[in-house]
Amino acid sequence: MNRDRLKAILYIVIAATLLSTGGIIIKFIDLPPMTIAGGRAIFSAAVVWLYVRKPKFTFSKAQVSGALCYSTMITAFVVANKLTTAANAIILQFTAPIWVAILSVWILKERIRWYDIVAIFSVAVGMVLFFLDDVSGGNWVGNMVAIGSGVALAGVTISLRFQKDEKPVETTLLGHIITAVVGIPFLIGLSYTTGDLVGLFVLGTFQVGIAYIFYSLAVKHLTALESILIMFLEPILNPIWVFLIVGERPGPVSMIGGVIVLGTVIARSLLANKMNQIEVNKSVNHQIE
Repeated sequence: MNRDRLKAILYIVIAATLLSTGGIIIKFIDLPPMTIAGGRAIFSAAVVWLYVRKPKFTFSKAQVSGALCYSTMITAFVVANKLTTAANAIILQFTAPIWVAILSVWILKERIRWYDIVAIFSVAVGMVLFFLDDVSGGNWVGNMVAIGSGVALAGVTISLRFQKDEKPVETTLLGHIITAVVGIPFLIGLSYTTGDLVGLFVLGTFQVGIAYIFYSLAVKHLTALESILIMFLEPILNPIWVFLIVGERPGPVSMIGGVIVLGTVIARSLLANKMNQIEVNKSVNHQIE
């Protein structure tokens, strides 16, 4: 393994670990969800802007739609963490690849594969188990918001496919700016403890800002599949931190649902990568002939 790939794997592990702290930090900040989302976005926008230095905002349809989806995703994730367990919030968000498969048929006119259909039904079973276990109103709403966060993440992924000369980091930076602007009214008129301010700073600077910088550096030297699979550390570590520190745990049925969802998404990613490689090899062989 060359030095660049080894460094890239380390970077993406750091990114996943930093991102996984979101659930526990959000639980400790005693502020409304929109206030947390807006405050975090101010810090994260500043950090990413300093990294990019001279961002190129084209305001194309793809960039704006991607930024809006990104803003929706990170805001919905904060709201979901306040309404349901951290495990439910992050695992339901990580259903995004399934939503990408569904939306791609409609938006990108791509055909859906047999393994996508199997994955969709399997994930649906997993999500039903989440809702069967969480009978309280707050958890039910939180689960719905978490699913919405996953759909928004799928929207970000699809919008980036339309961007050829634009960089993902600029799309996400615009998303942070939008979130900060929307969140400003929710920041006014509240009293903040030192813990609240430190929490917002850590969320924006490290949990999102620096984490994404590490991620953007890593993906240059890893395949998309390698990046996705390593990033699955996030939904695994996120509820672990929350359980170890505040003792929050999902119910047994939700845990089964989580295993089904994560297992399905990982299996689909592996199979999709294998099938795509087979098609590429067939295309190359056909051209040679």
